Amino acid sequence: MATLPVSVLITGANRGLGLEMVKQMMEAPHPVRKLFACCRDPDGPRAEALKTLAKKHPNNIFIIRLDATDLCSIKQSAQQVGALLGTGGLNLLINNAGFLARGTLQDTSPEDMQTTFNINVMGPMNIIKEFLPLLRAAAKASDMPGMSSCKAAVINISSYLGSLEAVKHSYAALAAISYRISKTSLNMLTLCASEELKKDEILFSALHPGWVRTDMGGEEGEIDAPESVQGMLSVMASLTEKQNGAFLDYKGKSIPW
Repeated sequence: MATLPVSVLITGANRGLGLEMVKQMMEAPHPVRKLFACCRDPDGPRAEALKTLAKKHPNNIFIIRLDATDLCSIKQSAQQVGALLGTGGLNLLINNAGFLARGTLQDTSPEDMQTTFNINVMGPMNIIKEFLPLLRAAAKASDMPGMSSCKAAVINISSYLGSLEAVKHSYAALAAISYRISKTSLNMLTLCASEELKKDEILFSALHPGWVRTDMGGEEGEIDAPESVQGMLSVMASLTEKQNGAFLDYKGKSIPW
């Protein structure tokens, strides 16, 4: 990422793509000054790698408890981050936390659909709403013209599986109907937010990270997390108001809705 924002918040930062984002942002020539690495259980075994990384960068990484399915948790995290940021606001919010349930229309349970929707759609929506004052503060504090991820931006980690046009080409390979519907909904959330908040100069984009070899993507993935994240961070750095409301992959290529 050529130029990194001063402050970044990443959800689902304890493993997979989120953890790799934290690593690469800290390894950059000019690391992020304040990186809020959020996860549901900071004290649990799945957060060990993140805690080890935070110990190496005690002045840059702040581990924050945030459960995307719990509005009270989101509100508390927003208050905590706001107190740590001061008046400068939050430059970049990355909604990375996600859930994938594999299943067809016929075998997907109501519980699977509800859980997926709560994490992949309601979570990002509530997070955007609660952190909006901090994003607005960053936009107002910046003297940069236009929109950028260094000024005030929200990146929603979406998926090619959320593309309506792609269903006929990809459904046979992986049904995952609840995941697909949730990512299509997330894309609509991204578009709506981009229109509603463009007057505040807050940029919104949806990014497809590729088919990545992670716990979620599985061992059959086409690329590793470092390649995906390197690409996504490069795309984030290049975003301007021209890409407000865009649906892009990790190489910056537009994906059909």
